[in-house]
Amino acid sequence: MRDRIYIDGQWVEASGGGVIEVIDPATEQCIGSVPVGSAADVDAAVAAAKAAFPSWSQSSIEERQGYLNAISAAIGERGEELAQLITSEVGTPINYSRMAMVGTPRVVSRSYAKMLDSFEWESEVRNSLVVKEAIGVVGMITPWNFPLHQIIGKVAPALAAGCTMVLKPSKEAPLNAFVLADIIDGIGLPVGVFNLVSGHGRDIGKTLSGHPDVDMVSFTGSTGAGVQVSEVAAPTVKHVTL
Repeated sequence: MRDRIYIDGQWVEASGGGVIEVIDPATEQCIGSVPVGSAADVDAAVAAAKAAFPSWSQSSIEERQGYLNAISAAIGERGEELAQLITSEVGTPINYSRMAMVGTPRVVSRSYAKMLDSFEWESEVRNSLVVKEAIGVVGMITPWNFPLHQIIGKVAPALAAGCTMVLKPSKEAPLNAFVLADIIDGIGLPVGVFNLVSGHGRDIGKTLSGHPDVDMVSFTGSTGAGVQVSEVAAPTVKHVTL
């Protein structure tokens, strides 16, 4: 059971009230629970990410690579725990969980670290100079299928780019995200760079998508939910990827 969310480098109580039970699809038994966050929790997480952005966006390539490689290594160290957990959350065969659900996120995190060796932050196009910069605070909303891979597929490039983030994982398979938060806390990523708020999409996802201090929303899920994310995000004219 998880009874706290991760904001500004601390495990803190959620203010939404209640818990979300996580059900094993094979046994239909409860295997754990996560707290229900609120709009106030999103506000706190976004404020932490916004405060961390100026320094993190100016961090060195070597520093970002170090954290990305550390995340990859730590996922490997906790690989069996994560594989068993994800199998219980989504019902995939254990060998597949070991290979794809855990192995792939390890490779992805390490690959973004490697990519930074050759990434061109500036390039000339005719008589113009194109400069690539971190966009700011990224809100991340992820689905239940391939849960850790979907999360790392958003977290790793954001870290590589120098962005800070607030993650809202799937309520069907959120426990692996809490293990990732443990990992991130353990490797000493600067406070506020990564924040985790669990809860319902109608509350957390909606608040995150429409938040004026969130510069980009990265969403993976159903078409219907994606339409809602786009509609809520539109008034703040933020970048949305679906």
